[in-house]
Amino acid sequence: VVQLVESGGGSVQAGGSLRLACVNSGNKYHNYAMIMGWFRQAPGKKREGVAVITRDGDTAYADSVKGRFTISKDNAKNTLYLQMDSLKPEDTAMYYCAADPYLSLTAIQALGSRGDFGYWGRGTQVTVSS
Repeated sequence: VVQLVESGGGSVQAGGSLRLACVNSGNKYHNYAMIMGWFRQAPGKKREGVAVITRDGDTAYADSVKGRFTISKDNAKNTLYLQMDSLKPEDTAMYYCAADPYLSLTAIQALGSRGDFGYWGRGTQVTVSS
């Protein structure tokens, strides 16, 4: 199985930073074999793609976070990260880690394909106050 566990969420003031982490503690697929991404869902809104990284390391970001968020992965630690800087109140949401070993999409395609990811974490809350 693939077990994704997020951490690093919290409450910060606008302009602050947070670093989310997603550990794949399962033993079936290693991170290097999967396309992985971060999605978020605010109350009353649909879940949206934030950032995606492919097996080859290609990345894509939502326009709303470009230049402020950075996705990365440490294959040795089987961990996915999301560095979030210059946070805004509109970044407030539950953030989810997602992964899939079978998707053959570009990073940009995967950003808009939340329904195609087969494995999800339970999420970590990010709250940004003004």
